[in-house]
Amino acid sequence: MANLQVNYYSEILGMDRMMHVILPELSDHNPQWTLADLQDVPVLYLLHGMSGDQDVWTRRTSIERLVRQTSIAIIMPSTDMAWYTNTQYGMAYFDALVDELPQKVATLFPQLSTSREKNFVAGLSMGGYGAFKMAFSGQRFSYAASLSGALMGNPNFPERETWKSDAYWQGVFGDLKNFEGSDNDILTLAKKQVSKECLIPKLYAWIGEQDYLFNNNQEAITQIKALGYDILFETSSGEHEWYYWDKQIERILEWLPINYQQEKRLS
Repeated sequence: MANLQVNYYSEILGMDRMMHVILPELSDHNPQWTLADLQDVPVLYLLHGMSGDQDVWTRRTSIERLVRQTSIAIIMPSTDMAWYTNTQYGMAYFDALVDELPQKVATLFPQLSTSREKNFVAGLSMGGYGAFKMAFSGQRFSYAASLSGALMGNPNFPERETWKSDAYWQGVFGDLKNFEGSDNDILTLAKKQVSKECLIPKLYAWIGEQDYLFNNNQEAITQIKALGYDILFETSSGEHEWYYWDKQIERILEWLPINYQQEKRLS
């Protein structure tokens, strides 16, 4: 697999950006692959949490090792601290990621699939919110997964105050009193998507039973499932930390409709 740091210019944000890319390539490590196998390659957009960036998945997990025998590309962008949102301070991070970035990817890596059936999105914590938000907002992604996602109907919950100040949250989302029913509310987006009678994504969510977002996830998943979404919700012992996300990213790879090949382990 090729491991690439890609610098590109975002017209929407008006600044240089970076994405980390894991790309299948012809090599002695995968002699079974042919050039034909590396055309129309499935793509997983993998999103970071609040304290992360485009490199955090490769630093904290085994993602590169896990996919080294599977023909899938991993695109890891950064939204900084902007919650995959068009912020109130004038930075359209959501548009830059859901509209502009896939166009950049298609231009730079034409061997990657642009079909909905082979485009997926997943993330952890803030990125779990972002993955569902991106999947509910259009027709680009057929599968979406959340690990310990902040699947809030409203960010005005007690834990929020330990993360950042009110000034920060209002800078991202605006007046929190107006959050519910807005385009930043994933439950509202899910309802709108269903009402349009268009294709809806298949969903996966995992949350640790000791995670402070556990109750939040249970409530959100119940409401999403009631809308008619095909969602697989799993829980196990675990907290809000990388030890568990490293284990669960392989579960996502197994769940996706790809020919996931587990790396052979030495006995």
